[in-house]
Amino acid sequence: MPEPADALSSASPVARALYEELLHALAPFGAFEVEVKKTSIHLVRSSAFAGVHPRTRHLLLTFKAAAPISSGRIVKMQQVSKNRWHLDVKLAVAGDIDAELLGWLREAYEIC
Repeated sequence: MPEPADALSSASPVARALYEELLHALAPFGAFEVEVKKTSIHLVRSSAFAGVHPRTRHLLLTFKAAAPISSGRIVKMQQVSKNRWHLDVKLAVAGDIDAELLGWLREAYEIC
């Protein structure tokens, strides 16, 4: 019986390349685990600080924040508890993995 597909094995070449670029950009943050799920990939310190959702032509990146972030780059924002938000950003090209995004991800990493 074939192994069920997971988010990484079924990702498009575009999504896979963006994912590799993202991991490379996050490496200076320190240690974290990569948990590949069926439809997403969790980046985990003591808890998940980000979730990567491969799409055909982009990645949908969900990350944690202590407060809402006002930016045109945020495509969805959800308050999940009093001091915790989940924010979604689309990554379509390597240039989307910039200093602003890495600042947000650094904060997500630190709160986990």
